[in-house]
Amino acid sequence: MNYQKKTVVASVAGLTLEGMDIMFISFAMSMIIAEFHLDMATGGLISSITNLGMLFGGVIFGILADKFGRVKVFTYTVLLFAIGTALTGLAANVEQVYIFRFIAGLGAGGEYGIGMTLVAEAWPKKKQGRASSYVSIGAQFGVILAALLSAMILPTWGWRGLFFVGIVPVIFAFIVRKNLKESPEWLAASKEKRQAKKQGNISQLFANPRIAFTTAALALMATVQIAGYNGLMIWLPSILQKSQGLSVSGSALWTISTAVGMIAGMLTFGQIMDRLGMKKAYGIFLVASAIAVFMYSFATGAAGVLIGGAIVGFFSNGMFAGYGALISHYYPVEVRSTATNTIFNFGRALGGLSPILVGFILQHANVTVAMGYLAILYCVSFIAMISLRKGKADQHNTVNTFTQAV
Repeated sequence: MNYQKKTVVASVAGLTLEGMDIMFISFAMSMIIAEFHLDMATGGLISSITNLGMLFGGVIFGILADKFGRVKVFTYTVLLFAIGTALTGLAANVEQVYIFRFIAGLGAGGEYGIGMTLVAEAWPKKKQGRASSYVSIGAQFGVILAALLSAMILPTWGWRGLFFVGIVPVIFAFIVRKNLKESPEWLAASKEKRQAKKQGNISQLFANPRIAFTTAALALMATVQIAGYNGLMIWLPSILQKSQGLSVSGSALWTISTAVGMIAGMLTFGQIMDRLGMKKAYGIFLVASAIAVFMYSFATGAAGVLIGGAIVGFFSNGMFAGYGALISHYYPVEVRSTATNTIFNFGRALGGLSPILVGFILQHANVTVAMGYLAILYCVSFIAMISLRKGKADQHNTVNTFTQAV
């Protein structure tokens, strides 16, 4: 297996384990709430604390990966993530659950951006879109894996047994460390003392107004991506159960059809990005997402709900596949991992609050207004996207601007 394929396999496996861990909380939540006698808000805080850990982990490990190497730090993030997950199964109270979930979040937040950076640096620019899309579907594999493991483990071993599975990534980390070499592009950059001094310096993301604007625009796009996904996936199953009279099994079928649409969208987005370029690919999918989300509020009947859900998933989450390549495109190698982790995990933390606002809208208005809010978010992201620099020449100028500013 060549180096390019190894980076994809390692990153896919890492994101699969991360997606699996995040879904463990969803499947185990009712049991955790019952055992520790929690209210819904206190239980929901578990997920929020995990997201907060991802933000801190993204920043910390992104900086370390730029300074000391992608592969070395990648394995440490997987180990930390595994330890936090396994320790969750030993928690004696909810406070310990919070601590261990924060630790798991630290590792998960670092793992995502480093894996994406590895892929971006290993693949040629004309193939980065599809390579990034292959990695992104790992999260959906994790959802499926979590569902299967939960069905087998929860009835017999309970929620604690589910989190003990978290020790498995330790084996994965050992395999990665043994078989995957460091990024050649990072190695070349680290040999230059001038660049080495600037590696992992987060201030480079705001070195001057132009660069700061690019960072802010990308962070806004990442926030909308996560806000749209969470707003749809958290609330739509229960909305459909009430508005369309779907049973729990019917809403599960909707979830599956939407997930299938998401995977298809990711693979398609990667191909479009490589053929038409980043800005055109995001332009098409952002506009289509805004239209599809708003129109979906008028869907009726089982067929309309299922097909519409697949279409919404195709466009709204298909874009997830491109963020690793998109962010990497605008930053030089010495700060690339820092940028990817910081920007996307900021989006995770802020966008993760979207279900609260969607719930508030649903309580005081209706589904159409809630879906209109999500559609507006995609329009805002479209405006941020078109404000970004264009073409290779501009990218080169951006790198030069970094050099001059820092």
